[in-house]
Order: sequence, then C-alpha cells, then structure tokens
Amino acid sequence: MRLEAAARMDLIKKLWRARKLILVVLIPLSLLPLPLIHPTSEACCAYVLIVTAVYWVSEAVPLGAAALVPAFLYPLFGVLKSSEVAAEYCKDTTLLLMGVICLAASIEKWNLHKRIALRMVMIAGAKPGMLVLGFMCCTVFLSMWLSNTSTTAMVMPIAEAVLQQLISTGVADTQEDSETVEATEDDCLGDKEENLEKNQLERLYRRDSCVKQELCTLTELPTVETNGAGRKASKTSLGQLSLKQTNGQLPSTAISIPEPKKEKESKNSRYPTKRDHMICKCLSLSITYAATIGGLITITGTSTNLIFAEQFNNRYPDAKVINFGTWFIFSFPIAIIMLLLTWVWLHFLFLGCNFRETCSLSKKRKTRREMLSERKIHDEYIKLGPISYPEVVTGVFFILMTLLWFTREPGFVPGWTSLFEKKGYRTDATVSVLLGFLLFLIPARRPFSRAPRTTAGGGSTEKDPDPLAPMITWKDFQNLMPWEIVILVGGGYALAAGCKVSGLSVWIGRQLEPMSGLPPWMVTLLACLLVSAVTEFASNPATLTVFLPILSALSETLKINPLHTLIPATMCVSFGVMLPVGNPPNAIVFSYGHVQISDMVKAGFGVNLIGVLVVMLAITTWGVPLFNLTEFPDWAVDRNITGSL
Repeated sequence: MRLEAAARMDLIKKLWRARKLILVVLIPLSLLPLPLIHPTSEACCAYVLIVTAVYWVSEAVPLGAAALVPAFLYPLFGVLKSSEVAAEYCKDTTLLLMGVICLAASIEKWNLHKRIALRMVMIAGAKPGMLVLGFMCCTVFLSMWLSNTSTTAMVMPIAEAVLQQLISTGVADTQEDSETVEATEDDCLGDKEENLEKNQLERLYRRDSCVKQELCTLTELPTVETNGAGRKASKTSLGQLSLKQTNGQLPSTAISIPEPKKEKESKNSRYPTKRDHMICKCLSLSITYAATIGGLITITGTSTNLIFAEQFNNRYPDAKVINFGTWFIFSFPIAIIMLLLTWVWLHFLFLGCNFRETCSLSKKRKTRREMLSERKIHDEYIKLGPISYPEVVTGVFFILMTLLWFTREPGFVPGWTSLFEKKGYRTDATVSVLLGFLLFLIPARRPFSRAPRTTAGGGSTEKDPDPLAPMITWKDFQNLMPWEIVILVGGGYALAAGCKVSGLSVWIGRQLEPMSGLPPWMVTLLACLLVSAVTEFASNPATLTVFLPILSALSETLKINPLHTLIPATMCVSFGVMLPVGNPPNAIVFSYGHVQISDMVKAGFGVNLIGVLVVMLAITTWGVPLFNLTEFPDWAVDRNITGSL
C-alpha cells in the first residue's frame, strides 16, 4: 500500500510539473470540434479567440508567444490572409511606444528620475504621513510618462534607503531608551533603599522582639545596594524584597517601578517597533498603487491605454474623440481623487487616524529619527551633484513632447496640425518618434566644452570620451523596449480584426440583447466589476484585449455610446492590486519583504473599490459633456450598420 501511495504521489508531482504542457496540448484538441462541426467564420474565429485567451489567462506559454497564435491559426482557418494578420502586429501605437521609450531611456541613463523623486520627497518632509504622500506624488508623476514597472523599479530603491535609515535609527533609539530607563531605575532604587533603611532602623529601636528579623533584613539590603553585577539584578532583588516585607513590618505600599510603554516587535523581527513595520508596509504599498494611478493619466502611461486607443480607432475610424488631450482632461481628476483617497486609506490602515501627528510640517514636532531621515534624503540628493547638461536636454525634450501632444488637436482651439494642408496625417506617434530619433543624434556633451563627460551621479569619467557621443545609444533603447508587450498588443489587434471580419462581434452582441433593459450606468458598473475581478488573476493587457470586442458589441447592441463602457473598463483593468501576481509593480514591492499577501489583499481591496467608484463618478459627471455620452454617436451607428451587413 505504501508503495502504491508513493507511486501515486510521484505521478501527481510529475503531472503537476507538466501541467502547462498538458494545458497547451489539451485545450486546442478539446475545442477542435467547434470549427469542425460548425465550419463557419464565426466558429473558427471563436476557436482562435478562446485558445488564445486560455493561454493568456493561464500563462501556460509566455504572453508574447501566445499572442502569435492568431498569426498562424487565422490563415489556416481562412479567417484572415497572412499578410492581413501581419499588418495588425505593427500599428501607430507601436511607433508611439518606441518614441516614449527613447525618452524614458534618456531619463534613466542621466538619473533625471532620481533627481525629481528626491526633490519631491525633500519638499514633503520626513513625517510618516507626508513622506508617504511625497513618494506617492513623485511616483504618480513619473508613471505618467514611464511604464508602471519601470517607475516602481526606480522609486523602490530610494524608498528602501529611507526605510533602512528609519529602521537603523529606530534601533539606536531603542538602545538609548533602554539605557535611560535603566539609569532612572537605578536612581529611584537608591532613594527608595535609603528610605527603607531609615524605616527599618526606627523599627529596630521600637520593637525589640523582632531584632533578629530586622537584622536579617538589614544584611540583605546592602547586598541589593552594592550589587554591581548588573543593573537588572538590583531591580529584581528589590522587587522580591518588597514582597517579603509587606507582612505588617513595613508600610503596605509595595515598591513598583513602571515599565516603559513601547510596542516592540518579536526578537526575530528586523523592525525596532511595530510602528516602524507599519510605516514600511504603508510606504511600500503606496508606491505600487501610485504607479498604477499615474499610469491612468496619459494615453501612453500603460500598455492597456494603448491597446484601448488602437482598438477603438481601428473599430471606429470616424471617431476623432480619443487623443492625448481629451484622455488627460478626463483622467487627471480621477488620478487626483484616487491619490488622495488611497493615501487616506493607507494612512488609516497602517498609521492610524492621527493625521496631525504624522503630517505636521512644524520643525518643533520633528523627532530625531525624522531629522536623520531627512538628512539621508538630502545626502542622496547631494550625491547627484549639480544638474548636468544631459539632464537639461532630457528635461527640455520631456516638456516639448508634452506640449506638442497637448497642442496637436486640443479640440477647443485649432492645433498645430492645422498649419499643414493635408489633414489626418500627423498623430501623437509622429511627435514621439521625431523627438526619440533626435535623442540618437544630439551629443550628450555640451557644445564647445573641453571638460570630459561625466555621468549625472558624479561617476567616474571615461578615459577617452567621444565628444559626439549621443544622448542615448541603441543598446540603451534595447534595454528598455518591451518587445513582449509590442507583440502582445499586436496579437490583440489581430484578434479584434478577426472578430470584425468574421462577424463574431455582431453575434456576441446579439446574445447580449437581454441586457437592453438595464440603464447605461448599470451596464458600465457590471463591466467594471467583472474586469477588475478577472484582472486579479490574469495579465492586464490580456484581460482588456479579450473584453474590448465583447464590450464594443454590447454597447452597439444596447445603443449605448461605446465610450461609456470602454473607457471605464480600460481604467478598471489596471486595478489588479490585491495579489503579487496582479501586475509587475506588485511583485517588485512584494520582493522587498516588508509586506505579506494578507496586507496586499486587505489594502488592495480598498484601493480597488476606490478606483471603481471614482471611475463611475467620472464617467457619469464630467465624462458626459467631454465625450457626449448621452447620445448614440453617428460613428457608432455607421459601424453598427456596416457590421450587420
């Protein structure tokens, strides 16, 4: 029996190790009857969609590899030509992402992100509440332009240095406190022992019957007084003595020495106090949540925004409503409200409700530990040295790219594209690729400068620097370019194109007609809750890629403005913040060891709820006049008629 049980366990272990391979093989085979029994375009497209979605959700194969499934299955089943599928894998948003990555590479190479982060934290101060808010603000700002993962990876080492300074200062304070308490105890012991001696001598003269007992007591007292073996020993002896002598011979008031009230962690903990541990948890989680919030603000802030923009523009080419400016106007208030509410929630959860103590900017209220933390941050900033020429160039490009994006087609006034005769040729990708290309040409050394080029952190100078070395090299670009995301986004475009051509999206919309009795806000709320729940266990881009065609078809069937459901779903798909596997920033923060899964679930549930409620507030208030959500637009009507034909 034991041998059989061992053999079964061994078989189970082998099957568990090979579970991904089994899933990769079984899923296509088990679903194969669908296109064989119903050899229609809709059935074949549904087969490809389900197989790809299962691969994405289960991560049985890498996300980028799973995104290549439509590239060979669509031509095999006759849904799309191979050339048509290939064209979907490189779109306008791919070029937009490449230009942004060029700027991000320059920011990272010359440490501009570190200078911005440290300066904002120095402004906020070292009070726990203000420190968390300062890190959240700088993380949100950086995440607007860089990927959420890169921003978290940049800011966490700075936060960890501050936390380590906090912990080390806390250990020193604990040792000083213990020494002070023990010294105070010794002084109290000396005074109380002298009074005790006087009382006992008076008793000796008054009561002759207890001479022997009192003499024994007198002989014990000097032992306590002159016990130099350790301070704690004298404290224990006195405590025992007071218990022995309360038997009617001495006053009944026992000698009690109050213990210092200090919340201490267990001996195996690396944190001096429980409060220090809570500060570490709060600051760590605030960074990953702030990175998620910052990614919502710009159309390039996260890959899910790019997926939405490209799929929306492909499905509704006549809808000229989604650009950098309109998205920013809609999402910026959402980010501000979410930032403040998330900070309040984390403060309440980990630091309590005493905002006056943790957020005061008064210098009189600062403790020694807070002063040392501020000094540590200031020292890190000083190490960067004066602002360098490459940092200035990067900052100028950063501001220039933002201004050109905003002023391309602002909507309320003519943009700079109106200066050209042909309309519709220039997009946000044109600006980002142009400026990204210039970063490969502009020298990183100041013109007419003889000094050798140095790094932004004051690093070692190169022996023979090239005076014409550019701001970034192709290697710098390659190190940051997320090619897996590019292929993943392309796979999503290919799936959307297949659904459109085959008529699957129209068929899905017809199956959802029973929901036509629901009000638009209820449909949007259900979509937000469903998407935010699924994205906790699946990757954000994969989840959105699967849901966008379904929600588009649903909106067209129910005669709801597609933006009413698509924009909230796009934002809520980023709220996978309850588990380390929810998104890469969560995993980065979790790897530092300050938080546990239970902490992430508890805090992430509140952040998820805050996000859904704020997005619903936005789409039902200022989103209505911004996108004209009260009417079913003409561009959606044309798309609906074309799809039904």
